[in-house]
Amino acid sequence: AEEQVYDLNFKTEDNDKSMYKTGKELLDHVYKAFVDDYPMVSIEDPFDQDDFESCGRMTAEVGAKCQIVGDDLLVTNPTRVKKAIESNACNALLLKVNQIGTVTESIEAVGMAKAAGWGVMTSHRSGETEDTFIADLAVGLKTGQIKTGAPCRSERLAKCATRNGLDAKRLRRETP
Repeated sequence: AEEQVYDLNFKTEDNDKSMYKTGKELLDHVYKAFVDDYPMVSIEDPFDQDDFESCGRMTAEVGAKCQIVGDDLLVTNPTRVKKAIESNACNALLLKVNQIGTVTESIEAVGMAKAAGWGVMTSHRSGETEDTFIADLAVGLKTGQIKTGAPCRSERLAKCATRNGLDAKRLRRETP
């Protein structure tokens, strides 16, 4: 298979291609520096949605220091999650129920990710409503992480408040 090439100057029409980088070059010269020079905790979709090879290389080289999250790479699809587990393409799942379409498939993907020792981050979608279902799902599946965006809009605050309240109730029940 031909290695994916990334154009870091993609916004310039008819550019000279001097900023074309392979996945390996992007990892070696950009992502490793980010992880080494800054307190990176998590990087989401560092490569193209079908570039399992580069994602696997990145997970192998920096995944112990930084969470490598598959969003477009996995699309909450159990088939793609299985492929990523087998190829060590990432170490965390971004859970978006509406990507795969059913709660059942989402729960299956979460179970697979957790069995592989991955992190799981429940996520909103752009343009969401104030419906707090993803907060309930994050707590119910014990994903440990939720992505709602900056708390500058009511639909985001609603999810954070719901999650915090549910977490507090769960902790009270689990504490002897």
